Amino acid sequence: MPNAAPSSTAPFNIVTIKTEGSGPRLIVLGAVHGNEICGPRAIERVLAEFGSGKLSLLRGHVTFVPITNQKAYERVQREGDRNLNRNLGPSEHPQDFEDQIANALCPLLGQHDVLIDLHSFHSPGEPFAMVGPTDNTGSLQPFALAAQEEALAVRLGPRRLVEGWLETYAEGVAARVKRAEHSDDPQLARARLLNTDPRYGIGTTEYMRSVGGMAITLECGQHDDPAGPEVAYRAIINAMAHLRMIDVPAPAPRPDVEVLRLLHVTDRLNTGDTFVKAWASFDPVKAGEPIGHRHDGTVVSAQGDGFIVFPNTKAMPGNEWFYFAGRSSRPLNLG
Repeated sequence: MPNAAPSSTAPFNIVTIKTEGSGPRLIVLGAVHGNEICGPRAIERVLAEFGSGKLSLLRGHVTFVPITNQKAYERVQREGDRNLNRNLGPSEHPQDFEDQIANALCPLLGQHDVLIDLHSFHSPGEPFAMVGPTDNTGSLQPFALAAQEEALAVRLGPRRLVEGWLETYAEGVAARVKRAEHSDDPQLARARLLNTDPRYGIGTTEYMRSVGGMAITLECGQHDDPAGPEVAYRAIINAMAHLRMIDVPAPAPRPDVEVLRLLHVTDRLNTGDTFVKAWASFDPVKAGEPIGHRHDGTVVSAQGDGFIVFPNTKAMPGNEWFYFAGRSSRPLNLG
């Protein structure tokens, strides 16, 4: 394994494999959420293949962070003190463990060109990739690498791409601010402190794009799906092959890619809020179809024909209960 160097200066272990020549600078993260183990298992497998000589880096360098949030990982839970993948950025006065991680992680991201962040999700559902916005010069998430990001995303493996994260989260922030002004419900107090900040929707990929890189969140399936580590492993290999970093045939783009756009987020407001059934991510819904009930019996219905995304029966009051997505007309660069 050429020039592989672990690091102990950060609150997580880093392994970087370098070549002498120039080339892409790829970083792969696992366990940003501690109960999502597909990333660590896949990264361990890839590192073993570099170590045995089965894989050899041809150009550039690749950095692996198998367990990004060690505290959460040791506790086998989503977060240590808070959600690392929200409100991510350097902090002059770190307040919690995730702030300490961010102070090491953000500069590390800034040293790379491409990020693959490996995740899984609570409910059943098939793997998918989350991509950034189209090229724009707006204030929320300016971006100029959409074509390159799309060309990579369609080669990672999953057939479904999802866009619209930060715009939808910004809409959710506005709704939370309005609610906070008119409620004294103690269940919402902790959530108000965090998720009424417009930056709260910024995670690893959003931060990576803000410092000039491109980034993809790969959701590898349900947390305990035994196929998840294989999905994550294949995505790492495909990414390095597409970037011509390893001597593996470059993957072709999937011919059956479907693009959905997040349109709305609905928060859980009370522990008595319940779903009408056990929803899975990307279950289709029709306009007006009941999705859940508020604790007072109010029906929460689908705002149109579309799909349920990230339904979370364990959401804390004041946080995301589920997302609603529709089909996107976005043309993709298959490059």
